[in-house]
Amino acid sequence: MVAESYSRNLGFSSTYNFRDVGGYTGADGRRVRWRRLFRADSLHRIGDADAAAFTALGIRTVIDLRRPFEVEKFGRVHERYGTDYRNLALKHVDWEEVEHAEGTVHERWLADRYLNFAEDGREAILDSLRLIADPAAAPVVVHCMAGKDRTGTICALTLSLLGVTDADIAADYALTTEAMAPLTEYLLKTDPAAVLGNEHMFDSPPAAMLLFLDDLRALHGTVEDYVREIGLTDPEITSLRAHLLED
Repeated sequence: MVAESYSRNLGFSSTYNFRDVGGYTGADGRRVRWRRLFRADSLHRIGDADAAAFTALGIRTVIDLRRPFEVEKFGRVHERYGTDYRNLALKHVDWEEVEHAEGTVHERWLADRYLNFAEDGREAILDSLRLIADPAAAPVVVHCMAGKDRTGTICALTLSLLGVTDADIAADYALTTEAMAPLTEYLLKTDPAAVLGNEHMFDSPPAAMLLFLDDLRALHGTVEDYVREIGLTDPEITSLRAHLLED
């Protein structure tokens, strides 16, 4: 982990998992730039109390990984912020249809879900990585509903391409667990059906992310091999590193 020169967690009053992914050590000892890439839970809740702080981040591009029915039900980041809003719905098996029986190795269950993202959600993953690789799109915030799983997968792939260690990627992913407490409390008040019976979907054990990265490499060779397979080009990978890693 690294000494932080910026606050990693953005203390908005109405989002619970909004944070900067900068500051980690990447390729050749270069740091991931701060204030270029953010990850978050759904941004539809950002209201007047947080408008000035959100605007001050200068975010140009919002990548919303939620499916259309989620956007329709909950809403999206407000148009007043003038961002380039992209709803890149990440295809995946509906989690509620996947059994999580007593005795299930939970980390294995989560890693299998993330591997499903990597296979079924290739189009959205490719489009997301292309935007993140484009310096003209930055600063970028990528989000889903909780900012944990779909968002965690995109951020893990990005950080891996930047040369961040698996240990730091898993530790960044695990920071979501603390954020889930207030988010779960909020959902129990506003949408209890999203939580009750689905409690196993709300934690982020680092071993799950480590298993996913191991699985991806076992199937595709390296993370670079995987992103090339889905269509990311070498110039795009070079661009990603050029603007997201410090000189």
